[in-house]
Amino acid sequence: MTHWFHRNPLKATAPVSFNYYGVVTGPSASKICNDLRSSRARLLELFTDLSCNPEMMKNAADSYFSLLQGFINSLDESTQESKLRFIQNFKWTDTLQGQVPSAQQDAVFELISMGFNVALWYTKYASRLAGKENITEDEAKEVHRSLKIAAGIFKHLKESHIPKLITPAEKGRDLESRLIEAYVIQCQAEAQEVTIARAIELKHAPGLIAALAYETANFYQRADHTLSSLEPAYSAKWRKYLHLKMCFYTAYAYCYHGQTLLAGDKCGEAIRSLQEAEKLYAKAEALCKEYGETKGPGPTVKPSGHLFFRKLGNLVKNTLEKCQRENGFIYFQKIPTEAPQLELKANYGLVEPVPFEFPPTSAQWTPETLAAFDLTKRPKDDSTKPKPEEEVKPVKEPDIKPQKDTGCHIS
Repeated sequence: MTHWFHRNPLKATAPVSFNYYGVVTGPSASKICNDLRSSRARLLELFTDLSCNPEMMKNAADSYFSLLQGFINSLDESTQESKLRFIQNFKWTDTLQGQVPSAQQDAVFELISMGFNVALWYTKYASRLAGKENITEDEAKEVHRSLKIAAGIFKHLKESHIPKLITPAEKGRDLESRLIEAYVIQCQAEAQEVTIARAIELKHAPGLIAALAYETANFYQRADHTLSSLEPAYSAKWRKYLHLKMCFYTAYAYCYHGQTLLAGDKCGEAIRSLQEAEKLYAKAEALCKEYGETKGPGPTVKPSGHLFFRKLGNLVKNTLEKCQRENGFIYFQKIPTEAPQLELKANYGLVEPVPFEFPPTSAQWTPETLAAFDLTKRPKDDSTKPKPEEEVKPVKEPDIKPQKDTGCHIS
């Protein structure tokens, strides 16, 4: 399962010193600035640390976000914002748009951008874990949960925090609604892939597997449609991945739907369903090749090389041959010209994002600490203004070498 999931690059950011000479007038304020600097640096380090696990990530993220909240929310929990919200300029690149950063002098922009990277980390962690040889049941559950957590973070950012930005996101940037919605849907779809693999492993009813595969294909179709109005220069590769997964799981749905039809003595319809599965599987194979040849952000994965992918081809072929034999010996049914309409609804196994909330403001923030930030002493010449053309160094992500593929698709 190594590299079964397409991943866009992590966002990169410029260092932030949190040094406010003249403004900071007391030791408690000075300590908060030091802690913000160190907790931010620690969190950024963990994004590329292969030994990092979800517990370490949550602790580091909570540590930074609880301190950052003092720059955003008032201490009396009123709707008023903190007086420090606009004191610092933050620069972040985007997952699709190269290394020229967006910059905003707004702590909410920092909260959202760092939160976005935390969600990306969970997707990459899930992908790495799914790539292990002989993955255990507990590890499969962790893959499933990590993808649901990521979906929950993206959803929370989109619904609760991005609307608070003073400067709305530009077209094609990560914080734009189309992109973040595509990330939410992709996480849900990939988590459902784990559910499907488990259902196949435990030999659940073909009707349930077909319904889950159909719902998953629809997720991928929705994610692809969400990105359809973006520039192909940076969205084409991601869209090819979403499209090939849509075809692959629609083929799965037709294959297992064919088994259900055969069990109900509808052999002619079963053959037509399997023929449709065969056609869609061939299309998915062709899209895998196109995906590999399409330039764009993120390393290229090779789904068609995986045993899980190839297994479906064999399953479709063998089931179709079985149906044709049965029809020749027993049923003698006419094969419909039109493929059956898939109107399948899964009653079990559908994935919902895990609800997410940022931690409350750190107890280090007190009225006295906040008062020790004196904004009247800010230098008149504000050198924190961004230079739009300035590049931020890209994140050097660890190269994950493919392991031997056992064909055990996170089951």
